[in-house]
Amino acid sequence: MRLIILGAPGAGKGTQAAILSEKLNIPHISTGDIFRNSIRMGTELGKEAKEYIDKGLLVPDELTIQIVKERLNKDDCRKGFILDGFPRTIPQAEYLEKALEEMGVSLDVVLNIHVPDEEIVKRLSGRRVCPNCGASYHVLYNPPEVEGICDSCSHKVVQREDDKEETVKNRLKTYHDQTEPLIDFYRNKGKLVTVVGQEKLEDTTSNVLKALGVS
Repeated sequence: MRLIILGAPGAGKGTQAAILSEKLNIPHISTGDIFRNSIRMGTELGKEAKEYIDKGLLVPDELTIQIVKERLNKDDCRKGFILDGFPRTIPQAEYLEKALEEMGVSLDVVLNIHVPDEEIVKRLSGRRVCPNCGASYHVLYNPPEVEGICDSCSHKVVQREDDKEETVKNRLKTYHDQTEPLIDFYRNKGKLVTVVGQEKLEDTTSNVLKALGVS
């Protein structure tokens, strides 16, 4: 299965992608991971991407798709793949379509995980992490036994900068402006399947598997 997962930040794309990857035995590919791997391995494309990243600039679409294509050409993608975090815009989706065509393959399905904005804000702004041991918590769904203190190492837990409410709202605005148009783009191609994200992880997973016809 060749699959793209769409959804707002905090909708649970990465978690569902990891579950599907294990279930279907196909790689879960996130653009962040590809960039880091290409840079670590010192590939030509990785070196080029690093120049942009080091300057705090976005990696241009054409270079991003070359790096994605390089990853999709690896042996472990022969049976399929799950793309998470790419494409983010319609131009990127068009680049991807062209690249897959050149490879002689096409997408099977685009899974959109829908979660209302107010739920996303509640999910992300409630997250807390321990800077010492990396344990993660949520003030509503998974609070530490002693408020503000990590269960594992007794260090004070903190809220990450990108989980602050204002930052979350800005990230959602970027998603609505740039990425949400992909929903109609893929719906018009007959590729889109939408699942409503549930409060419980296992309920969302159950809906995802049902929607994709995976047992």
